[in-house]
Amino acid sequence: MLDESLLDAPEALARADRRGLLRGAAEAGARVRTAARHAEEAGIARLSPEGRPRAVLVAGPGTAALGVADLVGALAGASAPVIPLRPTGVAHAAGALRWALPGWAGSLDLLLLTTTDGSEPGLSLLAEQAYRRGCTVVAVSPRRSPLAEAVDGVHGLVVPLATAPYEEAYEEIQAAAPGALWALFTPLLALLDRVGLLDATPETLAKVADRLDRTAERCGPAIATYSNPAKTLAADLADSLPLIWTEGAGAAPAGRRFAAVLAELAGRPALVAELPEALPAHGELLVGDFAAGADPDDFFRDRVDEPQALRARVVLLRDRPAGGLTAAPAARELALSHDTPISELEPEDGSELESIAELLAITDFAAVYLALAASRNHPA
Repeated sequence: MLDESLLDAPEALARADRRGLLRGAAEAGARVRTAARHAEEAGIARLSPEGRPRAVLVAGPGTAALGVADLVGALAGASAPVIPLRPTGVAHAAGALRWALPGWAGSLDLLLLTTTDGSEPGLSLLAEQAYRRGCTVVAVSPRRSPLAEAVDGVHGLVVPLATAPYEEAYEEIQAAAPGALWALFTPLLALLDRVGLLDATPETLAKVADRLDRTAERCGPAIATYSNPAKTLAADLADSLPLIWTEGAGAAPAGRRFAAVLAELAGRPALVAELPEALPAHGELLVGDFAAGADPDDFFRDRVDEPQALRARVVLLRDRPAGGLTAAPAARELALSHDTPISELEPEDGSELESIAELLAITDFAAVYLALAASRNHPA
């Protein structure tokens, strides 16, 4: 059960936030500015590429790295294929993970390494393998980390990870934390703009940072639930199984990240699919055991000892205007015809990057609020 009174108690939220998640979400705009400055200082703006890469390969551990690869693929996929390299290993530990280049990778390809840790020997080995194949290697990694040294050693480019002073109080930067995504993503945006795969000029990144700031003002802990889209979404998802339906190229990776962050930070299951395929893929969930009217409350049920069953709730994320070709009306009709509640998020007008940033910010805040409610109910 979500303690909704916690959502409108900023001091209680601060006490529950032992991992600095709210602060990370609130400072996403500042993180973009810092990361953009690090990219400029690393020399990305002075690069003189001879042409677009044939393919972009992305490797790194954790939720943030996977989210970055997904976002890069959505933004640059029309210009060049973006291929995430999935790790293998006996455990998800820095020393156990390994990555491998596809057999065709060579001098025409670009390898991007993203990590909030930097101690993964598997990434260092991958950088050496890429160097032998002639791939260009760029890494976003903590300063003076083993990976940074390895990439320097193979004549690659290293952009130091943008961190915040308060993160020094934590043993490690959580890969699912809001700040980690933008620290890794922003330098790659600047790089891919430079090589001509997408539009992310310094002016565009400044607008993204401003959009993140404005969204943080709307979603912050001091803003009441009734006018706070992130708190409203968190309250909507209490005791729900979120069915995250996305529409638009940018909304798709935002929805997948939302599901991943809900699981990792808040311990909440969620399913995600793109419209219109989401309608047949999730349609049976609206009439089965997770349907709103399934197994109505037994009057004699012990409401203290028995947890409330999860009920499906549709979360519709869109990154395009309401006009034009859209499956949103069909999605609403399907949900409402089965008495399934629906929450909708659509960003304000702006560039594709600004729209994606707003969706990411609101859903990150919502996941953090649910995580804090979970920590309140299950103190460490």
